Amino acid sequence: MSQESAQEEWCSKTLDYAASINAFVEKGLRDGWDNVGEEPSDPGRDHLAEAVISAVRQANIDGELAHLRELWPPAHSPLINLLKENGQSIPVVCVLPDDSIVARIGAPYKPGRTVHIVGNTVTEVANVGFFGRSPNRKYFAIAQADGIQIIDGWNGPQVSLCPWPTGLEGIPSRFDINPLDSPPIPTRLIPFPDGKRVLLVSGDGIFVLSEQKAVRLLPTKDEMNEHFEWLEKEYPNDALSVSLSMEHGAISDDGKFIAVGSQDSTHLVFDEQLVCVGDIGNQIDYPHYALFSSDNRTIAFNSCHFYNGVTIGVPTELLPGLTTEPNNYDARIIVVDDGARVYSGTSRSNELIIGDADGYVRSVSTLGEPLWQLFIGSSVGDIDISADGKTLVVSTYAGFLSIIKLDAGEQMPYQIGNSKHMETRRWIFWKNAP
Repeated sequence: MSQESAQEEWCSKTLDYAASINAFVEKGLRDGWDNVGEEPSDPGRDHLAEAVISAVRQANIDGELAHLRELWPPAHSPLINLLKENGQSIPVVCVLPDDSIVARIGAPYKPGRTVHIVGNTVTEVANVGFFGRSPNRKYFAIAQADGIQIIDGWNGPQVSLCPWPTGLEGIPSRFDINPLDSPPIPTRLIPFPDGKRVLLVSGDGIFVLSEQKAVRLLPTKDEMNEHFEWLEKEYPNDALSVSLSMEHGAISDDGKFIAVGSQDSTHLVFDEQLVCVGDIGNQIDYPHYALFSSDNRTIAFNSCHFYNGVTIGVPTELLPGLTTEPNNYDARIIVVDDGARVYSGTSRSNELIIGDADGYVRSVSTLGEPLWQLFIGSSVGDIDISADGKTLVVSTYAGFLSIIKLDAGEQMPYQIGNSKHMETRRWIFWKNAP
């Protein structure tokens, strides 16, 4: 097949498929999913995947990008067969004040790299491992050999260096446990808005670190007591250890509240003094994600079961002292979404923008009103929004990074969704990319 024939077939099938899916979803939302019929099937574009990747690479080499998206409109499903060898996670993205983007390429537990995207140029950033940014956008935390460095702005001066925890913090005194052999591998780093502390989220525990000390938030002492007693009974010859799954955390923009959780916890909220001020029961099996609204008035908590999930909105005015039971309805708490397993999110005004396991970016109000959705493909890795609220950056576990112009008034014809936002660029960071 010639390149011209491949291009024509790809373009035609991609646009037709997007139009049919969007019509299907519109009918389902309007008339109910029981009345919508069968979902349109993919028209079969897998055989064109190598051709489209080759065309994109050549266009980048030649600098011929002006009409690339018209000729070869982006799509996800035809590339799935290429992901096993090429895909990789992008777990952190941040939009800088100049609208450039920094991103972590590679899963937290792998060496990885950091890149800086300015316009059409991608530059690798030396000596920056895993990193994160404060909720007020002022400070960055960077994992170093001797601790977590907090700097004032990207490439700014150091304001704090917080030593790594030993792993013995908060361990009940009657149990004997070995210290960590090496620093925890961060899955999230969030400096506090004053730049003096950092929230370290890891499989070895969730800690608040300062230059003076480390304080463990999870597992709690009660959880460790129960876990260690079980280990001593069931595995008396094994060394005691601590580990978390689905660990997550968030800090409010004003730094007054910290929301954390893991697979074996409930949704927990701590105050600035690290006192637990809220214990909210998860609605289904496993707590999975937490997000503060931009006005700090709502905490969105997601819990999941396989690829499904429920997200609740908890008013911060109910804190301190809020306690609810798992799997029980409480009239003080709003269900803001009852379908998505959430992996990442951001917020603007009264809008929560969440990325889910199915590759969708979904927007809901803090009152639970669905606003829009946009399909990116693969599980969403991270989401960030520019300070002016005009640009959304979305990364995925498959190595894609999408840049979206918010409130553009329309979406491109190849976009699957019902938003009025326009994707303007899609980067591919693959392991075997030249």
